[in-house]
Amino acid sequence: MLRTAPLPALIPAVCALLVLPLGTASAAAADDTGRQPYAFAPGARTVEGAATPATAERLEPGRVYHSSLPRNGMSYYRLDLGSADTAYVPVTAVPPTDATVTATDGIRVSVQNAQGTPCSFASAGFGAGLSPRPVTALGQREAGRTQCQGKGTYYVVVRRLDAGGSGIAAPAQRWDLEIAPATEPRTARAGATTAPRTWDSATPEPLGGEPRERSGGTGFASARPLGQGVWRTALVPGETRFYKVPVDWGRQLNASAELGAASGHGYIGGALNLSVYNPLRGHVEDAALGYTGVRKPAVLTPLPPVEYANRYAAPAGVTSVRFAGDYYLVLHLSEQLAGQFGRGPFDVTLRVRVAGRAHPGPEYAGRPVPADAFTLTAPDQPTALGGTTGSAASTGTSGSGGGTGMRLVAIGGIGTGTVLLLVLAGWTVSARRAQTRVNAQKPTA
Repeated sequence: MLRTAPLPALIPAVCALLVLPLGTASAAAADDTGRQPYAFAPGARTVEGAATPATAERLEPGRVYHSSLPRNGMSYYRLDLGSADTAYVPVTAVPPTDATVTATDGIRVSVQNAQGTPCSFASAGFGAGLSPRPVTALGQREAGRTQCQGKGTYYVVVRRLDAGGSGIAAPAQRWDLEIAPATEPRTARAGATTAPRTWDSATPEPLGGEPRERSGGTGFASARPLGQGVWRTALVPGETRFYKVPVDWGRQLNASAELGAASGHGYIGGALNLSVYNPLRGHVEDAALGYTGVRKPAVLTPLPPVEYANRYAAPAGVTSVRFAGDYYLVLHLSEQLAGQFGRGPFDVTLRVRVAGRAHPGPEYAGRPVPADAFTLTAPDQPTALGGTTGSAASTGTSGSGGGTGMRLVAIGGIGTGTVLLLVLAGWTVSARRAQTRVNAQKPTA
């Protein structure tokens, strides 16, 4: 006789499945210090960087790629672009956690046309913390604004910057790369071609209240969502954590990170680094903290409201705030702390404020790739609109009847409940079909 499991027996198994993360790569094992390695985007395609443009592999906007970079030489990748689209190619370099680096070590990324004319240059280094960490540089081809125009073949060139300190113990070490090309269409209507001249550039008062625990992700793809509020995490020396804050058109992001007190003696330059990147992983601003064991904050320079016209500004901290979407906050604790202040973990308090009135963004003549690159997705909306401050952030409630934390939990609960109902419905259908087959096989009187 064909048998099906009773419904009560299936429920624990279903619930066990539901607690597993959906759509994410499995977490890699931590090293002996407790640090988690960089988490590359699930499904990232492996691609080899070429030594010359002639053999460069093609990158497709909207996909994420996993590659590597040798200590010496350059790696080439190919892009096929239309004449009207602006292309962005963020490259994140991930050195081994045991690499020896100097302040000026890092990567340089450029985009050039088929004739070798450069469209842009960008570089990223490790800074005063002297600590290997993921660093990101953004290459781009801006339609209508550079010598690189027209439809055709372009090349992404990634070069490793090495002052001589990197890889002394292991000269053959390669650095992993994550590459996430994207394109932005032109606008449907001509708009302002100068950056906004007035905005509130005063540093706001830091948010108060009890912080709420929130550990970060270990890569851009696994960045943990945050709304406005006070948040706390714990880092060990050498660790990097990623968060994302949804910021709509017209809204203004401000953030600071405070490193807790610790016993020990000495001074560590760049002990805590707080970086902000735009939705296409373009670098916006950094704040680095010198540390003597006394509690102290690293405060980002005030950023302008998110506006399309910011791209016409000169300062990088303004021109990069040109898109709505998820802005990434990246925390890194220098491994140099371990020698004078111990292995930790060290308390870090992150204060996030999003001010200003949201408004509609520009009307594009085509579709960005990926399609949701410059908009707030549905899961972003509660975080963007329901942010809380102070003690409200710690409880997940607010005077409006539910803060960011509670709304995120509610969304998670709805999603889990929906999956449970679907699974149970599938079980019911399967059971009924099985019973139908059994009845059909019974002899008739």
